[in-house]
Amino acid sequence: MKRSQYLLGASLISATMIAAACGNDGEGNNNNNADPANDNNNVNDAADNDDDNAGDDNNADDNNDDNNDDNDMADGDAPQGGSVTYGYTSPFAGVLDWSFYEGVDDSLALQIFNGDGLYSNHSYTDFETEPNLAHNWEWSDDNLTVTFELEEGVMWHNGEELTAEDFEFAYEVIADPDYQGMRGVNVDRIEGYDEYRAGDADSIEGVEIEDDYTFSVTFQDAYANNLEQLWGYPMPKEHLEHLEVAEMEDSSEIREEPVGLGAFEVTSVTPGEVVEFEAFEDYWKGAPNLDEVEYRIIDGSQAGEFLAQGEVDIIELEPTQAGPLEDNEDVTLEEIEALSFSYLGFKLGEWDGEENVMNNPKFESQELRHAIAHAIDREGIIEEFNEGYGQVVNAPESSIRWSYPDESDLNQYEYDLERSQELLEEAGYEDVTGDGFVEDPDGEEFTINIAAMDSPADIAEPRAQYIIQTMQEAGLNAQLMDGQLYDFNLFYDLVEEDDPDIDMFMGAWGLATADPDPSGLWRSDSPSNYPRWVSEESDELIAEGISEEALDQDYRQEVYQEWHQLVNEELPMIPLNSPENIYGINNDVGGVEVNVRDAITNPEDWYTEED
Repeated sequence: MKRSQYLLGASLISATMIAAACGNDGEGNNNNNADPANDNNNVNDAADNDDDNAGDDNNADDNNDDNNDDNDMADGDAPQGGSVTYGYTSPFAGVLDWSFYEGVDDSLALQIFNGDGLYSNHSYTDFETEPNLAHNWEWSDDNLTVTFELEEGVMWHNGEELTAEDFEFAYEVIADPDYQGMRGVNVDRIEGYDEYRAGDADSIEGVEIEDDYTFSVTFQDAYANNLEQLWGYPMPKEHLEHLEVAEMEDSSEIREEPVGLGAFEVTSVTPGEVVEFEAFEDYWKGAPNLDEVEYRIIDGSQAGEFLAQGEVDIIELEPTQAGPLEDNEDVTLEEIEALSFSYLGFKLGEWDGEENVMNNPKFESQELRHAIAHAIDREGIIEEFNEGYGQVVNAPESSIRWSYPDESDLNQYEYDLERSQELLEEAGYEDVTGDGFVEDPDGEEFTINIAAMDSPADIAEPRAQYIIQTMQEAGLNAQLMDGQLYDFNLFYDLVEEDDPDIDMFMGAWGLATADPDPSGLWRSDSPSNYPRWVSEESDELIAEGISEEALDQDYRQEVYQEWHQLVNEELPMIPLNSPENIYGINNDVGGVEVNVRDAITNPEDWYTEED
C-alpha cells in the first residue's frame, strides 16, 4: 500500500475571498453553495484538523513521489487506452444536468463528462479563480457588469460548438417560471431576473451577447461575491431548446442521452446502477488517455473488497474499510480534509412554495433544542464510528474555510446528560408518568422521530442507535422514523417535502464552493433551508455578508462570525463534525488527483498501466 495525505492547513484558512464556484475539478463545480451529501465518509468520516494530527504524516512522505497523483509525467508519456471504474455506494438519481441535479450521486457522473465551467478553482491554489471555459473576464468600473471571453473551438458531444448563447440559455432555464430546481439563487441577482421569472419579459435584461464568444452579465447590486455566485455551467441549447422547462428534468435528453463538453461522453445509462462513457476525441483540452470510464454503484459495505479485487479502481472509503488496505501493495490510500459538514437538523416548519414558514411548535423552545444538543455524544460518534477521524464543529460550516468562526465565541454543547436534563426541566419537560421519558409542558407524550440514511452500510444503523441511546438516557423518547433507515434519494425527498413524520433528520452538506455565502442554505426564501428556520436577523446578516462593504474580507469575516454566533445560539440544527475524506485508488491507475469534493479532477489525465 502507498499512502499519501493532502491536508489543507493554514494557507487554506487564510484563503482570499475570491474563491471560485463553477470550476472543473469538483472543488468548485457548482456554485449553489452546497450539495445534499450522502451521509458516509465524504461527510461523516470526518477530518482531524488538530495541529498534532495534521503534522503526524507517518506514512505520507515516503510515497509521495510515486503516488497516483502522478502529474509530473511528461505530456504524451502516459499510457494510452484502457478503462477505469469509479465507484460510489448509493444509487444515483440520474438527473445528468448541472442546472437540475441535486446530490453528489449525480454530480460524480457529471464531473466525468461535463465538468468544465466558466472558471476553475483548486484547494491547492487556495481556491483562487483560474481561466477555464472563459479565458478572460473584466469588471466594469462600478462593479456591476462582468464581461466574459470564451475559449473558441470548445465542442459539445453532439458536434455543436459552445457559444455565449449556451450560457444565456442556462440562465433563462433557471430563471424560467416553471423551473423548480435549486439554482435560482445563482441567477436571481442578474438585472431583469425578476421580470423574466414573473413572465413579464422575453429575455433577461442583464445578459447581453456581444458575439459567439463574448457575453456580459449585469447585476442588480455590487455584491462582494457576484462572480462566485453566478451560475457557471452552460446548457447545450441545440440539444434542449425544443423542450419545455417543466419537462426537462425528466426528459430522455437529460436522463438517457445527456450531452456534455468534457473528455468523455455518455454511451449508456442503467438507471441508478451504471453510467458508461467513452473518450471524446474532440475534447477542447486534448483527447483523454483512456478509452472508457465507468461510473458504477456498488454495495457500500464491500467497497474495500471491491477495490482490492479490482472491481472498482477509485472509490471513497470508510476509515474502517481503509484500515485493512494499509498493507495492500495494489492500493493507494489518499486523505484530504473535505469542504463539508454533517448535522442533526430540527424540522421547525415547512416550505410553502415561495418561502419557509416556521410553523411547527414542537421545537419552538430554544432551551429544548439546547438540551437535545447536550444529549448528543459527538466526540463519541467520531471515536466509535469514524476511527477517530473527525473534528467536532459548532457551526454549519467546514472548518477548512477562512470563514469558519472563532470557536471560543460559540456554545460548545459538550455531551452532558445532567445539563441536558436541567435544561429539559427548565423548559417544562418532565417525566410525569415515571417511564423514564419526559412529557411535554402540557403533560402529553413527547417523542422524537429521527430520519436517517442507510449509508454507510456498515455503521449507519449502529451510529443512529448510538445517538438515540444517549438521547434516551437524557429522558428523550427518541426513535428511528418508521423504525428504518432510508436510501439517499428517498431520504432527501422526505426532507425536502417536509414529511410530517420527521422531527429531526441526520443530514450532511458537501459545500460546493470556497465562498462562504450561506444564502443558498439559510435564507428564509431558500428551499434548501431544510430546517425551515426563519430569522429576520439571519437574513439581514446574510445580506450584509455579501454587501459592497464586504469586499473587505476582514469586515466580511466579522459579519459571518456574528451570523455563526446567532445560528449557534438559536440552534436550528446541531452541527456534528467536519470530515476528512479517504480515497482508495488502484495502483495501476495514474493521473488521479483527490480534492475537497471527490477524486475527479481532470479525468482526461487518468491512465492505466494494466497489461
